[in-house]
Amino acid sequence: MEVSHTIINLIIFVLAVYVGYHVVWNVTPALHTPLMAVTNAVSAIIIVGAMLAAALTEGLVGQIMGTVAVALAAVNVFGGFLVTQRMLEMFKKKEKKAPAAGASATDKEAKA
Repeated sequence: MEVSHTIINLIIFVLAVYVGYHVVWNVTPALHTPLMAVTNAVSAIIIVGAMLAAALTEGLVGQIMGTVAVALAAVNVFGGFLVTQRMLEMFKKKEKKAPAAGASATDKEAKA
């Protein structure tokens, strides 16, 4: 008895989702930014693979699915960069606010 390639691919996909979820869930918060950078790189590789799959497929369904894969991976990369940027901004030191321009000299002397 031969097992269908679709079933094998589905099993691999489910296992990858399971392992990926547990790997990402157990990452310490300090490593989230480097992890996001790696996932952005992986998504960029997925875009290349999806473009090849869409271009080399002869059937219309395969081309449509390849195009959808390119679009979803592109959204993932763009969103990943936005999230990474926001996470990096959390680690920047906040600057002290300058005194207001309308403050009088006596207010400045009183604070000093």
